[in-house]
Amino acid sequence: MSESMLSACLLSAAFASAIAGMGWLALSMPVHAQQVWGDVLSPVGARALRWMGASGLLVALALCLAVDHASMASLVWVMTLAASALAIAFALSSRPAWLRGLAPWVRVAKPRPAR
Repeated sequence: MSESMLSACLLSAAFASAIAGMGWLALSMPVHAQQVWGDVLSPVGARALRWMGASGLLVALALCLAVDHASMASLVWVMTLAASALAIAFALSSRPAWLRGLAPWVRVAKPRPAR
């Protein structure tokens, strides 16, 4: 595999990791969990999603650092974070159920009736 192809694969993996990380961070918030599952998560589930989200963003940084020197990698990482946050925001505003795929193990009982 050529060096440019390896760089492209690593950057694609960094973008996928950033999208997953931002999605997990969004799903850990009660408002977004309500949008996606119809109910809020337990504190333990929210904490686990927060840790997974932070880990996903750190993996994205590590992958960016594997491709370029630190100054360029940090710029690419920040731009990747911005793009992934925008993608998650668009998904939450139009198709929140798509984010269920990021945490298929989450089981929520019935939605609470509106008051």
